[in-house]
Amino acid sequence: MEESLILGRSYNRLTNSQGETTENELHLHSHQETQVTLSTVTPESSMNHYKLLKASLAVLAIILLVANIGLGVYYNKLTDNNIVRDISGEITKLQASYDAAVQSRDRAKKQLAMEISEQQITKWELEHQSLRFKEYEKQVGKMQMDIATLKSLLPIIKEGCRHCLPGWAFISSSCYYFPFSDTFYRTSWNEARQTCRRLGGDLAIINSREKHLGITKLISTNQDSATPMFQSGFWIGLRDVEEEGVWKWLDGTRLTEGFWNIGEPNNQNNEDCVAVYPKSNPFLSWNDAPCNYNLKWICEMAPIAL
Repeated sequence: MEESLILGRSYNRLTNSQGETTENELHLHSHQETQVTLSTVTPESSMNHYKLLKASLAVLAIILLVANIGLGVYYNKLTDNNIVRDISGEITKLQASYDAAVQSRDRAKKQLAMEISEQQITKWELEHQSLRFKEYEKQVGKMQMDIATLKSLLPIIKEGCRHCLPGWAFISSSCYYFPFSDTFYRTSWNEARQTCRRLGGDLAIINSREKHLGITKLISTNQDSATPMFQSGFWIGLRDVEEEGVWKWLDGTRLTEGFWNIGEPNNQNNEDCVAVYPKSNPFLSWNDAPCNYNLKWICEMAPIAL
């Protein structure tokens, strides 16, 4: 582009000094001028390029110098004592805030652990109270049962006072004696019968459903839960000593209706005497046992005539 401008200027100078020329002369002259100009102008153009590059580098150097000076000033400002102190103060504040947050977190963790521990204790206490409540419910149920039983026994006691000796119970038109107290020792069937005779009666004859239900209710009510079942029986006036398997009452009548436990009588170990036991099902309360076995007993006596 610069070469074309130089050629144009040369052409104008030639035409101004020589005047009008012919087209052929102009062409020839232009060709010659181009050769002359190319040979004489190129070094000057290179110099201009060099100057321009030099000027550009100088400007760039100035820009870099200014940037360097600005960065130095900025660095000096950053390293100023006041700014450093401010930054240090902010860092200290941030550190203090962080420490406070950590302490608050630790306190919250401890509080949470305490709350969880209290919650566990509350849960255990609730379970404990629930068990106690269930136990109280059982006790209340038992008391209600005892009250109902005592109410049902009131007529027996009342009638016993009218028809029987003190300590005897009136059941189904007869008086019965039960040695429930622990002061009475368990004895064999024969010794129990002798005791009943000394009291004016004999071992009980339970020859009706009504007598049996009344007697089993009374012994079940007074049952000692600490006594093993095999020791909780009461001798009655029934045995098969005359003929095995033929059960007779003390008045000589044969048994017509029995209330044997399942599998009884089985006559193991020469079991010829009968005892009644406190069972939840009163119709399964009789067992045969050896007559020399030690148990309590039930005495029967006719009521007092009014």
